[in-house]
Amino acid sequence: MGLLDGKTILVTGVANRWSIASGIVRQLHAHGASLILTYQGERVEDAVRKHAAEVGGAAFECNVTDDASLRALAENVGPIDGLVHSIAFVKKEDLSGTVYDTSRDGFAMAMDVSAYSLIALVGHLKDNLRDGASVMALTYLGATQIVPNYNVAGIAKAALESIVRYLAFDLGERGIRVNAISAGPISTASSRQVAGFSAMPAKVAAASPLKRNVTADDVGNCAVYLASDLSSQVTADVHFVDAGYHAMGMYPQLAEG
Repeated sequence: MGLLDGKTILVTGVANRWSIASGIVRQLHAHGASLILTYQGERVEDAVRKHAAEVGGAAFECNVTDDASLRALAENVGPIDGLVHSIAFVKKEDLSGTVYDTSRDGFAMAMDVSAYSLIALVGHLKDNLRDGASVMALTYLGATQIVPNYNVAGIAKAALESIVRYLAFDLGERGIRVNAISAGPISTASSRQVAGFSAMPAKVAAASPLKRNVTADDVGNCAVYLASDLSSQVTADVHFVDAGYHAMGMYPQLAEG
């Protein structure tokens, strides 16, 4: 018996096999979940449909900035026991330099796609979510601490984490839990857009208590826990999967100096 046998979970943001969402899909599938994946546009449709077929799931188009697309998704997916929000977008020019150079339209786009999209998804899928369902969103340390060049992406993640807490309150009477997973730096198409990212994984591994970095499958393991009944009383929280890096106040080598 798998931890997620009999549960249907909708996963957004599966851009390719190396995305964090793909790691989540692998682990949810390994523990028995039935999966529904979403894609945006023809560019990734074939890859997502193939990935869905490999795990015996279905795939539907979903543009989180288009309410008509969200309505169509809600009409097609049926009842679900879980929702994974793994969606973010920031203009590349806003992922370097200073935050005060962020354009007005760049800020609006980042907030819409990276943060408001969770509200939009839950708002349209609230009747699809079964009582006792689990909603989770992917966040990052840059929401609460300064990560150079992450800039408006961190601001949007801060908003996302606040949304998680308010949704947890609004959905709590139905037993629906809402949490966030804060993953360590994982090389994906999105993360590589952040200036200077290539040096981050090694630095995090050197400074973290576990002396390693994490993988998408590590994040997937946390998602399994949050999607399962093992976390039935866990909500409104941010769960770090970063080998403990978030707890470090000073690197040991700096303290010794």
